[in-house]
Amino acid sequence: MTNPDIVIIGSGMGGATIASGLAGSGASILMLERGEALPATPHTRDTRAIFVDGHYRPKEMWLEAGGAPFNPGNYYYVGGNSKFYGAVLIRYRREDFSEMEHYGGISPAWPFSYEEFEPWYSKAEQLFHVRGALGEDPTEPFHSTPYPFGPVPDEPSIARARAELKSLGLHPASLPLGVDIEAWLKDGSTPWDAFPNTGTGKIDAQSGPLAAALADQNIRLETGAHVEYLEASPDARTIETVHYRQNGALKKVAPKLVILSAGAVNSAAVLLRSPSPSSKGKGGGKGLANRSDQVGRNFMNHNSSAMLAIDPRRRNKSVYQKTLMLNDYYLSDGKGGKPLGNVQLLGKIDGNILKANVRRAPKFALDFMAGHAVDWYLMCEDLPDPESRITVDGKDIVMQWRRSNMQSLDGLTKVMRENFRACGYPIVLSRPFDKRTPSHQCGTVKMGNDPATSPLDPFCRSFDHSNLFVVDAGFLPNSAAVNPALSIAAQALRVADHIRKTELAT
Repeated sequence: MTNPDIVIIGSGMGGATIASGLAGSGASILMLERGEALPATPHTRDTRAIFVDGHYRPKEMWLEAGGAPFNPGNYYYVGGNSKFYGAVLIRYRREDFSEMEHYGGISPAWPFSYEEFEPWYSKAEQLFHVRGALGEDPTEPFHSTPYPFGPVPDEPSIARARAELKSLGLHPASLPLGVDIEAWLKDGSTPWDAFPNTGTGKIDAQSGPLAAALADQNIRLETGAHVEYLEASPDARTIETVHYRQNGALKKVAPKLVILSAGAVNSAAVLLRSPSPSSKGKGGGKGLANRSDQVGRNFMNHNSSAMLAIDPRRRNKSVYQKTLMLNDYYLSDGKGGKPLGNVQLLGKIDGNILKANVRRAPKFALDFMAGHAVDWYLMCEDLPDPESRITVDGKDIVMQWRRSNMQSLDGLTKVMRENFRACGYPIVLSRPFDKRTPSHQCGTVKMGNDPATSPLDPFCRSFDHSNLFVVDAGFLPNSAAVNPALSIAAQALRVADHIRKTELAT
């Protein structure tokens, strides 16, 4: 096989979007995806199969720091984790790009401003056909371009919830979503949040940017291609070879540029597993791109809880539900204190989804509870900590997640419980998410201006290896308190533009 100009490792939000940004450049591009395309089967809309039986969960196990195994919610399909995401495509707030003080410590600044990044947010919103509305959320930052489509409509029970929150003086706003609701519902009357996407109703990494990228005959996707490690050149200045396993056979390819987009956890693992240069060279003994000793460190995963606001007297007949957010406590606790976080709707739950978490409860009771609940997701910032990290033990991934800033989640839980009771919901239940749900994984290969403290520069190029870029949630210097997908996509477009100008122009 002729060596391509560029190899992109991973077809999730970062890899697919950067491929779309490089389409038409004339460069030969090989994308390596360890998974296969997600097939359309009856399981795709079956809540028992998805949530109780774990039909789509990976077969692999990760380890806690003490060695205890657990099964992560990390998906290996074309399109990556975005095949199951809630399609919330929300911008970081302007303040998230600056240093911000939280109850648990300091959230660091990005190496550039929101104003510099803003045009790429607009381009990403167009690429993902985002449905949204401006003017509803007081924390919404400046948009140079309106959303390409109006918001996904509230169902009646959610319109009532919006009115109830407004009556308290709060500012509920429409969630920006990558969902064509009519196309989604044609394939079944279910939510999309955490459901696999096998059609065009949810605009994920595969159905959006990857489909556009593969229209370029110079871009080729290979599935079942699990990258095991990278090999540096003898002088350690570049990545020379990508080693991967496909159908049991070891293969290798030697591109001019390598773009690692395997996800925050797996990108760190690939770098840490890769043979190090000599101890006299850059990053000796610590894998690749790791002169700073920061690869795998600063793992963040959002502190989050599910909250059910239940009124036994009123049924919630919503099908999809997930159209509303609340950011009144995003920049402060509402009383002049520090930030708490974001509140948004979950996709509508049912008894099977509850059964996955409360297995001993009788199904009829869970069905009643789900049918009378409005289901919310509370999300607070997890702060970077060098000791919160991903390491590898041979082929095993070890997650040593040190949660931070839990006071914010406690505060948000308390104030929202009070708000929902004031709205007329006498029963309010909450339960935190745990390490089995790393769907908002970020950090681990952060970008910055100083090679002594960051593996990547502001364009996600490795300080150590001039032809290596890492473009997934690993580059994020902070987690903010919103879904990371749009920020990953926007940076991928920005990096693609930079590569065109600096690497492909000659």
